[in-house]
Amino acid sequence: WLSAPDAAHQAVDIVFAQKPNLTPAQLARLFGARPIDYALQPLEGRAKKLLCIDMESTLIVQECLDEMAARFGIAEKIAALTKRAMRGEMDFAEALRARLACFRGFAQSELEEIAASLRFHPGAERLVRVMHANGARCYLVSGGFRFFVERVTARLPFFAASLCNDWQMAGGRLTGKLAGPLVDGEAKAAFLCRQLRALKIDKSLSLAVGDGANDIPMLRAAGLGVAYRGKPAVCRAADAAICHSDLTSLLYMQGYKDSG
Repeated sequence: WLSAPDAAHQAVDIVFAQKPNLTPAQLARLFGARPIDYALQPLEGRAKKLLCIDMESTLIVQECLDEMAARFGIAEKIAALTKRAMRGEMDFAEALRARLACFRGFAQSELEEIAASLRFHPGAERLVRVMHANGARCYLVSGGFRFFVERVTARLPFFAASLCNDWQMAGGRLTGKLAGPLVDGEAKAAFLCRQLRALKIDKSLSLAVGDGANDIPMLRAAGLGVAYRGKPAVCRAADAAICHSDLTSLLYMQGYKDSG
């Protein structure tokens, strides 16, 4: 599967008589600097029956805590922690708790405007809609917070369920603490595995998509783990990386046509 985003035809399948013995380094040299995304995979079973997709910077463009920080005037402090966590330089749980503590006392009602401004990445709505229409179970799996997850899933109502964090509230204001268990990378992977078992779906028929270091366990747990606009460590850990095209590429990877 190849995709050149500026070409008249977006994707092409190339079928090999046997599995090509190419390392990631060899593939990188083959394509060079050309804006091409690719995935090597078996034809059988490439149309997945289960999708687990991260929300922030994957399904949607924004990082919600960064948007909150901009509104409340603490952008630089929060953005620095977010970047360190997504690059894997800081423990995700530590970084999340540190960021959340910065919002103590802020009113949740002030966040509705942020929620309304969240934008889907190109191809996101089509990806979920088409997979759902073809019988796949779709799940939103996020290290972000329920307040935003609920509003995103209301706009894109094809998710069977979601997994996310929740913040503690008192008198309509954030306490700066988590409510309930922490959703980190291992929790995302465990969620995917639970859904596979519950639905009796083989691992090979699952697709996971994410961008940050906390998505790596989930990507490795899936039959096909894809880094979307991922950090370098995530791209190295994933089976495939989408760096040039949009989320429609995940449909092409699965054999769907433009008319799908």
